[in-house]
Amino acid sequence: MVSMQKVTKVVIPVAGSGTRFLPATKAMPKEMLPIVDKPIIQYIVEEAVASGIKDVIMVTGWHKRSIEDHFDYPYELEKRLLEAGKDKQAEEVRAIANLANFIYIRQKGPYGNGTPVLNARHLIGDEPFAVMWGDEFIHAPVPRLKQVIDVYEEYGKPAISAVRVPENKTDKYGIADVSPVANNVFKINRIVEKPKAGEAPSNLAAHGAYVLPPRIFEILEKTPLGQGNELWLADALSTLAKETDLYAVEIKDGKYYDTGNKLEYLKTVVEFGLRHEGLNGEFKDFIKNIAQSL
Repeated sequence: MVSMQKVTKVVIPVAGSGTRFLPATKAMPKEMLPIVDKPIIQYIVEEAVASGIKDVIMVTGWHKRSIEDHFDYPYELEKRLLEAGKDKQAEEVRAIANLANFIYIRQKGPYGNGTPVLNARHLIGDEPFAVMWGDEFIHAPVPRLKQVIDVYEEYGKPAISAVRVPENKTDKYGIADVSPVANNVFKINRIVEKPKAGEAPSNLAAHGAYVLPPRIFEILEKTPLGQGNELWLADALSTLAKETDLYAVEIKDGKYYDTGNKLEYLKTVVEFGLRHEGLNGEFKDFIKNIAQSL
C-alpha cells in the first residue's frame, strides 16, 4: 500500500434548482426531501463521516439555507425536547450538528458540475479530497466512499466509485471506457458524459464519489465548456486520465439510489420505509394491501 496523505475533506455541490421536483422544490432544496424521517443530504454526509471525512464543504445557492439550518446546532429545539422528556430525540438532533465541521460557500461561475468543485479550491489547498453529489447515495456494508479511499490509498492514484447501469440509461451518467486491473478495480481511459444508447463505451457509470488530487483544479480552470455550454467534471477527469492513472471502483455489495428523479425517489422512500424498525411491519402490510387493490 502506498503511503498517501489522508483524505479528510469532501466537497458536496448542492446549488442545483431541483426542477424535476417542482413545485415541491420551489421553496425547499431537493437535498432536503425526506427518506422516511431523514433528508437525503444527511445520508450522504453520514456516509462521508463513516469514511473518515472531518470537513464537509457544501457549495450552495441562495435557496439552500435550510441545508445549513439542518446541520446547525439546535439549542432551542434541544432545550424544548429535554424539557418534554424526549431525551432520545434531543440526542438525535444534537448528533447531526456534531457529525463534522461544516463549511458553506456560494456557487459562482458557469453551469455544470465542474464549477462547484472549482469553487472549493481555496478550502482544499494542496490536499487530496473527495467529491460527492447531494441527490444520490449507495447503501453498502462498507461505505462507498470508504471503498474508493481504500483504492486511492492502495494505488496512490485518484479513484471514482462506479456502478453498472442499464444500457438504455447511459445517457444519464458519465460512462467510463475502462481496462480491468484487479477484482472490482478498473483503469479509466476516458469518461464520456451522458452518451446516447449505442454510443457508450461500457455500462459502467463512474460517478457518485470521487477522490481527486488538487491538480484537478488547474485542469478545470483550462477545461473548455462542454455539452450544454457547461463546465463538466467528466471532461476534466478525461484530461487527468491522460496524465496519470485514474481508477474506477465498482462498489461491492452496494445498492445505488438515485433520488434525483421522482420515480427512483419514491422507490427509495418505500424501500427504506420497509426497512425502518418502527414502521416495517405495519407498512409492509399496507403496501401488500394497496398493491392487491390496484
